[in-house]
Amino acid sequence: MVSCVEHANLVRRRSLLGGALAGAAGVAAAGTLSVDLAFAAAPYAGDTLVVVSLHGGFDGLSTIVPIGDPDYYRARPTIGVPKSQVIAGDGTFGLHPALAPLLPAWKAGTLAAVHAVGQPDPNRSHFAAMEAMENAAPGSSVRSGWLDRMLGVTGNTAPLAGVSLGDAMPSRLFAGATNDVSMRSVDTLTLAGDGKRPIAAALRAMYADAPAHLSAPAQAADRALAAVGRTRTVAAGTGYPATDLGAALRDVARIIKSGAGLVTATVDCGDWDMHESLGPAVKGQRMHDNLTEFAEAVAAFTADVGPTLMKRVTVLTISEFGRRVTENASHGVDHGHGNAMLLLGGGIRGGKVYTQWPTLAPGALVAGDLAATTDYRAVIGEVLQKRCGLGDLSAVFPGVKPTRFGLAAAR
Repeated sequence: MVSCVEHANLVRRRSLLGGALAGAAGVAAAGTLSVDLAFAAAPYAGDTLVVVSLHGGFDGLSTIVPIGDPDYYRARPTIGVPKSQVIAGDGTFGLHPALAPLLPAWKAGTLAAVHAVGQPDPNRSHFAAMEAMENAAPGSSVRSGWLDRMLGVTGNTAPLAGVSLGDAMPSRLFAGATNDVSMRSVDTLTLAGDGKRPIAAALRAMYADAPAHLSAPAQAADRALAAVGRTRTVAAGTGYPATDLGAALRDVARIIKSGAGLVTATVDCGDWDMHESLGPAVKGQRMHDNLTEFAEAVAAFTADVGPTLMKRVTVLTISEFGRRVTENASHGVDHGHGNAMLLLGGGIRGGKVYTQWPTLAPGALVAGDLAATTDYRAVIGEVLQKRCGLGDLSAVFPGVKPTRFGLAAAR
């Protein structure tokens, strides 16, 4: 088992590296959350893909509760969510009651879940599992992030490449050749010192007649800053919780509404490493309160973007691994394997749980964990094909075939 200390150290390492990159790039901004964005250089006909990374090891068994599996309650006598408390229960699965803000989307058929998903090579180390999840090409020589490869397939490029703002490292989902911009918030993105002297204007003049290979970085930075400047004219939405995730999704919504050509956004949402005090499904307990904040932020985002634009937006969650089936003596759950994903958007065929459920019977577990019967990349692959206009997925997810759940409608 890998302890919470490893996860905390990992976050600190990423912050320190991010600070160094920000200094090297000459860019600074205030805030506490990293949001990585990629803008289309050419018209993009697919959905804007919003990836919410639930770092720390999200407990899918508490979120999408297998109420029809008696072994769930035997394994979790104090933290299992009672059948009487779930919402949208269908006799087999039910939603944790803290997801109530998203119940309208579930009933409207725009929110779905996929259960028993995971990585092909189980790993209980936060660092190794997060790296593998964001790379998504195990067993190959590919070292880029899967969102970077996705953007390469679409032919879209970002106006600014590999820049970290503030003290957070750009997501490894974007590691690679495709340009992207990382920021703490829309309102704080700026060139260091530009408020005191016209650095941006000086860069434009300096590289105006320079060869393309020399001028491209400065021009990309200028375009990124201009795009963000236009986004700042869009009023920030209301109704978001006062959390890092709420602030980040509010800015993603502003960018979508600005028409800046956003292809994909990825947001980190941490604090899911609940080895202890996960607690029963009541207010004041860690899992309940975390899910409440998550659901409130996503519900506010959906309302802010609005029904028309949400027809071309897909939100999905990923996490490096799930939690073990059996609760521990600290009323928490340790690092596991199989997990659940949530998907929301106008093109999602929701209101149901998609799964090849392996059951939680002792003989069906993998080293005490929920078996992953579906590769998380296959789920994303179906979305990429049906909602983002990708055909062959081999360049994004080598050797992976998309699921045929029918969870997304073809555009």
